[in-house]
Amino acid sequence: MKLNTLLLSVIGFLLYGHIFSQELPPIESYGPKNYDADNQNWDISQADNKYVYIANNRGLLEYNGSDWNVYTTPNKTLMRSVNVVGERIYTGCYMEFGYWIKDNFGTLNYFSLSSKIDEIIEDEEFWKIASIKHWVIFQSLDRIYIYDSINDTFNIIEPESTIVKMYVIENEVFFQVFDKGIFKIENGVANLVIDNTEIVNSRVVNMFRFENNYLILTSRKGFYNYSNAGIAKWNIAYDDELKNMTIYSAKMLEDQTILLGTISNGLVALNYKGEFKYHINQSKGLQNNTVLTIEEDVDENLWLGLDNGLNFIKSNSPYRIYYDYSGKLGAVYASIVFKNHIYIGTNQGLFYKKLDSDDDYELISNTNGQVWSLTEINDELFCGHDSGAFVIRNINEAYMIPGTQGTWDFKPLNDEANVILQGNYDGLNVLEKNESQWVLRNKIIGFDISSRYFELINDNTVFVSHEYKGVFKIKLDNSWSKAINVEKESHLEKGLNSSLTKYKGMVYYANQKGVFRFNANKSEFVQDSVLSDFYNDGSYVSGKLIPDNTGKLWNFSKYNLSYFDFETFGNKPELFRISLAKQQTNSMNGYENITHLLNQEYLIGTSNGYMIADFSKIDNNDSYQISINEVQAGKLDSELKKIILDEQAEFHNKTNNIFFKFSIPEYYRYSEKRFQYLLEGYNTDWSDWTTNTSQFYENLPSGDFTFRVKGKIGQIETKNEASYKFTIAKPWYLSDLFISIYIIGGLILLLIVHLIYRTYYRNQRKKLLIRTQKDIELKELENKQQLMTFKNEKLNQDIENKNRELAISTMSLIKKNEFLNNIKEELNKKNQNNNLNPIIKIIDKNLNNTNDWELFEEAFNNADKDFLKKVKSKHPALTHNDLRLCAYLRLNLSSKEIAPLLNISTRSVEVKRYRLRKKMELEHETSLTDYILQL
Repeated sequence: MKLNTLLLSVIGFLLYGHIFSQELPPIESYGPKNYDADNQNWDISQADNKYVYIANNRGLLEYNGSDWNVYTTPNKTLMRSVNVVGERIYTGCYMEFGYWIKDNFGTLNYFSLSSKIDEIIEDEEFWKIASIKHWVIFQSLDRIYIYDSINDTFNIIEPESTIVKMYVIENEVFFQVFDKGIFKIENGVANLVIDNTEIVNSRVVNMFRFENNYLILTSRKGFYNYSNAGIAKWNIAYDDELKNMTIYSAKMLEDQTILLGTISNGLVALNYKGEFKYHINQSKGLQNNTVLTIEEDVDENLWLGLDNGLNFIKSNSPYRIYYDYSGKLGAVYASIVFKNHIYIGTNQGLFYKKLDSDDDYELISNTNGQVWSLTEINDELFCGHDSGAFVIRNINEAYMIPGTQGTWDFKPLNDEANVILQGNYDGLNVLEKNESQWVLRNKIIGFDISSRYFELINDNTVFVSHEYKGVFKIKLDNSWSKAINVEKESHLEKGLNSSLTKYKGMVYYANQKGVFRFNANKSEFVQDSVLSDFYNDGSYVSGKLIPDNTGKLWNFSKYNLSYFDFETFGNKPELFRISLAKQQTNSMNGYENITHLLNQEYLIGTSNGYMIADFSKIDNNDSYQISINEVQAGKLDSELKKIILDEQAEFHNKTNNIFFKFSIPEYYRYSEKRFQYLLEGYNTDWSDWTTNTSQFYENLPSGDFTFRVKGKIGQIETKNEASYKFTIAKPWYLSDLFISIYIIGGLILLLIVHLIYRTYYRNQRKKLLIRTQKDIELKELENKQQLMTFKNEKLNQDIENKNRELAISTMSLIKKNEFLNNIKEELNKKNQNNNLNPIIKIIDKNLNNTNDWELFEEAFNNADKDFLKKVKSKHPALTHNDLRLCAYLRLNLSSKEIAPLLNISTRSVEVKRYRLRKKMELEHETSLTDYILQL
């Protein structure tokens, strides 16, 4: 077994013993699938708004940091060159050159210049475009065309042989002619300035200003120095390597770094003295080893046009990356600076090199496998390893402590220099140093939970955090051999990627809920409101807190690398955030690590290597500009059309689906761009921050709107806010005209309704008045009828009274006359001597008293008004006595009753009745009494 282990270690050391430790600036790759065009990219230029333009085989590529646009060449041929001058993007391709200008819709339109020239040489291609002042110079293999953009004229230079390449140095233009040498254009004329055999027989890639002279770079022979004294070879230490390379492109940067683009060896960087700086090829991040063109943008970033794709390199980045494309180094889980060396623990083993050197990393033998931690205790370096616990001696010797297994970490047991606590896969162990050798003293009995995070709060109390089981408080006996008591901190929530850390003598527990500090007085964890600010932006991904040797406490979140510094003025903790998103560091969740190296340099472990961050180079005063690149509008379920950008638009009511595209022209992969937008007139609040670079509004209502968008990179917001105003018209039935019509119509309708209602109410009023009048009249009638009834009743009562009076009067007369007749008869019987005649005469006088009749007549007329007149008018022949008889018959008196009244006999009454019938001419069958009663 030991032989096999040794053999594996030897093999591992041979395979991984030396790791090339070149740390490079961040590299971003763009392939044909990203920009949707062909592989080869021949030339690159940048506009004032920081948009990047690339000459691609398919045409012109435009990149704004978010979106790619492809514009096909006008004659469907390969595009070879591009140069942005002001608002014009000049391009050259096969048999054609000209310029592009953006229209109001944000779309590039092409204008040909070659069409203004009488004749272009057959098969002529334009490989280079340069500009000096108002002249734009187009170079093909046959001619050089100098275009005066002010006067719109051309000056053509046509050498005797093929033009190899054109070079622009400040305001000077040079070009190489095959088999002739290098010419310089002066006053529109080409003059031969270099005809040295070395130069004539070489392909000159580029020329640079070098001190007061010129530096000439050839494709295979290296550098030459050109001055008034002539041509001389520029000998540099890298010459031997250059001999094995074919240089195709080159660029001197603003910091005077010389970049060499090769045919098959990628990119080489030399300093101004010709000393090697770095080498990047396909195995270290490039898309391809053939570098066709090099461009430095305004932010000193590098753009490489390759035979297969594009690369963006942040050359002045505060970050230098070690890309482990081979997988030999692996994912970095721990790092430490110890005795002027840097140690890196990965899933492949433990590597080391001298600090601040360009040495390669070397694998320490016997450490192959997963390294979890690196800890310095009492000037000794301990390595927590999947195989057990290691002590690193003599810089590069690893000694595994016998009997230990998978080890997470180590902690000193208070002041005991020779005893340490080891956290492992199945609990806690005590390690002890005996005569310079570390040994396993004992396992702590009574606790067997994996102890990745553990901290001592006193001699006999240990906290252990397990992200799936929670936090445990363990009371140890005095000999540290067993757990006397184990309590779970029930009020602390267990959490994914939670951690336990001791910082400045205090124990902290961190999870997604915040940071909690152990309060010894209360013997419980309480939330620390200051340190919990790590997560107050809702970007928690890991609770791991990492103290460093400068007094800082670090944490990784979704969008930032943050730290608290307690050493600031006033000794108050201050939170600093560095715009470095978690996905950009690409570190393992819960296993983040950062180590201080020198000054403000830190090493950050990633899943495929590591990153060196120099925080002194981070400029929080960077300013970024956001712009709206495109606006499209259309009807629902129809194709959207581009809209003019520089004026307020008014859309038809059904054209209410609006699409916006926006961007920040920043190409740094470690600067995550986020955007926030608001549509005034539709929304009241800004949206949440998002990485989306477009926004689509569907089915907007009519009205006036302003789309506003702002962005930020990390914590730095754009200095401007882009906006676009537009109006969606009301539907025809809601237009101002129709609203006026509606208002007028409504007013008319209201008037009509008012009139109708007024007429209706007037009619109703009339009807009500009529009804009321009728009711009143009816009431009056009823009252009249009632009054009449009352009157009739009164009349009837009066008639009854009259009749009663009449009857009484009649009866009185009858009685009186009967009485008088009776007296008269008795007197007549006694009046033998006629002595009683005077009395009889008086009685007769009373019997025939007209006054009685007059009284009777008046009473009769009151009882039966106008009867006598009616009878008289109907029967004029009737006498007064006849009328008296009629009156008595009207009272329905019998003949016997009438006789006394008339002072005649009953027989005489019958006779009178008979005579009365005659006078009235009554029929025989007609009853006289009935006839009189019916009158």
